[in-house]
Amino acid sequence: MPYINLKTNLQDFEDKEASILELIVSKTKQILKKDEKVTSVLLEKVPFNNWYINKKNEFTFFLEIKITKDSNTKEEKALYIKEIFEGFKALNIKINKASYILIDEIAGNSWGYGGITQEYRYSKS
Repeated sequence: MPYINLKTNLQDFEDKEASILELIVSKTKQILKKDEKVTSVLLEKVPFNNWYINKKNEFTFFLEIKITKDSNTKEEKALYIKEIFEGFKALNIKINKASYILIDEIAGNSWGYGGITQEYRYSKS
């Protein structure tokens, strides 16, 4: 049940939006084993001139994914970060290497969906 927010300043984002969405959802399902039926993704385009790296405008992105704490191994998380970054390159998206992916692990009793916490879901399975 991840929530994913991708912010980017790519100028041709609209042309690549579907491919980026497919990349994110497929890697989240494949590597982190998350159910795409409850994967929520917010894609946000930021004006190119509003994002700076080393005081210069650069093409970049910031992906934040919220998952339940301890639901994935260190190896899975490392592979996810690598594969998302490599996926952008495979889509011919030239981004600055100072593009970031944050995996935010939240306690199962602190979030849920459909009005039920993840901890409650786990205890009933």
